[in-house]
Amino acid sequence: MKHAGVHVATGQEDDPGFPTSAPYHTADVLSPTAAPWATSVPHAHSPSHLSPAGSSGLAGGLSLGGLGRFPAPAGGGGFAGAGVDDGTFSVGGIAGGAGGAFPEPGAADAAVATADAAAAARAGQRRAPDPVINASPKMPDRTEPVQQYQPARKRITTAEELKRFLEGQSVKDFMAFILAINEAVKGKKSSDASYIPSPAVRATCDMLTKLGTMVDEVPPEQQSLRYGNPAFRTWHARLTERAPALLEAVLPEGVRQAVVELVPYLLDSFGNATRIDYGTGHETQFCALLYCLAKLGVFGEEDRQGLGLLIFKQYLELMRKVQTTYWLEPAGSHGVWGLDDYQFLPFIWGSAQLVAHPMIKPKSIHNADILEAYADAYLYLGCVKFVKKVKKGPLAETSPMLNDISCVPTWAKVNSGMIKMYQVEVLSKFPIMQHFMFGSLLAFE
Repeated sequence: MKHAGVHVATGQEDDPGFPTSAPYHTADVLSPTAAPWATSVPHAHSPSHLSPAGSSGLAGGLSLGGLGRFPAPAGGGGFAGAGVDDGTFSVGGIAGGAGGAFPEPGAADAAVATADAAAAARAGQRRAPDPVINASPKMPDRTEPVQQYQPARKRITTAEELKRFLEGQSVKDFMAFILAINEAVKGKKSSDASYIPSPAVRATCDMLTKLGTMVDEVPPEQQSLRYGNPAFRTWHARLTERAPALLEAVLPEGVRQAVVELVPYLLDSFGNATRIDYGTGHETQFCALLYCLAKLGVFGEEDRQGLGLLIFKQYLELMRKVQTTYWLEPAGSHGVWGLDDYQFLPFIWGSAQLVAHPMIKPKSIHNADILEAYADAYLYLGCVKFVKKVKKGPLAETSPMLNDISCVPTWAKVNSGMIKMYQVEVLSKFPIMQHFMFGSLLAFE
């Protein structure tokens, strides 16, 4: 994919075999997000009406007008995938249409074989989104303190300015920071006993603990609507009042004058008080706050694991507490066809944690026992468990993209695809990045 005229390779693994949300919304009638990997692999966890093209669904038989109940072939092969040239399920070629006769012996197997070949051909032609940012894992270089800091502010107001941002050095450095954390957490549990957090990591976690206590101090108001509890505005007002002192406790004395620039990042990390919403843009602001702290020398190379698996994990838990207390609206959500209503980064770093895991595979998200046992140890599994908690119904219906990604064979491919997807679906999206903050530490170039 070429995006905003930018097309640069990142060195990540090519063709992880899964989509962004946008290009595939209309590709398939029954399972849009299944299209990019629609090979004929049985998908036991999708209901028949959401089975990926070419998978063996409808095994219980099919009802056709004028024919009554049409039995499935012996062995449960089913007819899902027949006539899928347009990405839909069609049985016209098998039963002769709604008023046709029964098929000839072997017609069903032939139709399924044809569908398999067509699906495989399409899967070979489709690729994951091309990355838009050329970056390699690297913590930011420490910057010298400036004489006077200014509050970070929004700078992207047009599509041209977004393109300029995507072609600049700042976004490369920011993405390199995300990739540096990604490399540090590979194969690591969140509860890794061998990791000893630095004073800076502990201080940042203490700040998040205080914010969690503030949620307890501001209970939700009684209202008939589920989403958008106005008590969130009270909580956010207290955050605004206490933000400078909270950040000063994290910063070394020599760089505390940078608080004025960092406060806007902290305030926007937890949602919008006017709209009472939260989404991946706010999550990205928190990551930008961590990046700026690293630029100031608060965090170093030895803190990469702590950034991803201690600080960010605690931030994630705090946001779940905020969401389930005040029920913030999803900001800019793709709805059922999005990856997640609120988060993205834990799917990147969480899939990195599971790379080369001997037991847990992408399809393991459907195993309730594995989710229960390992959700606290791996960010990705924790996210899936939370989705299942707040969304009622089968994962294939409530989160079809997560469901489809579980078909990817390895966590390395999931991780590579998530990185590209984040670049395309978050950092390259104007509705998100128009709210992104810039200052002297993360400059708009």
